[in-house]
Amino acid sequence: GDLDWATFGAGCYWGTERWFANNLETKRPGCVRATSVGFMGPEPPREGEFPTYKEVCTGRTGHVEVVQIVYDKTKCTYEELNEHLYTFHDPTTKNRQGNDHGPQYASVVFAHDESQRKTAEKVKAKVQRAIDAGEITDYAGAKVRTAVEDATVFFPAHEDHQRYLEKRPGGYCNHRQRFSWEGVKLGRM
Repeated sequence: GDLDWATFGAGCYWGTERWFANNLETKRPGCVRATSVGFMGPEPPREGEFPTYKEVCTGRTGHVEVVQIVYDKTKCTYEELNEHLYTFHDPTTKNRQGNDHGPQYASVVFAHDESQRKTAEKVKAKVQRAIDAGEITDYAGAKVRTAVEDATVFFPAHEDHQRYLEKRPGGYCNHRQRFSWEGVKLGRM
C-alpha cells in the first residue's frame, strides 16, 4: 500500500514527535498520517519485557526514546523524513540533546528494511559532507554520530506522553530549527 513505517530517536520524544507531526506536516501536507512515542532497543526484547518510562530513564534498559511514524509514500519519501530529522536535533552529540543526556536520548534511525537502512546511511553521509564543507554549522560537534540500527519491537509510551506538547504547549522541548536544506549545496549530491 501507500503507507509505511519510520522510527527515529532524536532526544526527548515529545519534541521529536512535534517536529514530525506538526513542523513536517506543514511543509509536506498529508505525509505524516500518525505518530506514536515510545521506546525501541537495538536488541530484540526478552520474553515478557515491556519497559516503563521510569526504567528507560535509568539508562540501563538499552532502549531509546523514539517516535514511530506512519507516513504516506505518495506524499513524501523516506529520504525526506530522514533529511527532516537532521534539521531539528544535534546528531553530533552522543546520547545527548541539550540538557537531556543518557543512552535513552541517542540519535538513532531504526530501519525497518534494507532499503530504509541504505537511505538512512545515504542521508547521514550527506549531512556529514555538508558539515565538512561548512554548510551546516549549528551542531556542537563535527562528526555525525547518529546510529542506523535494525528496527526491533516498538513499545508505546503511556497515553499521557502521546502528543504531549499538544496537550501542554509550554512543555519542555530542546529541539529547534538548526538549518534548512534549501541552503545546503553539497548535501544535495
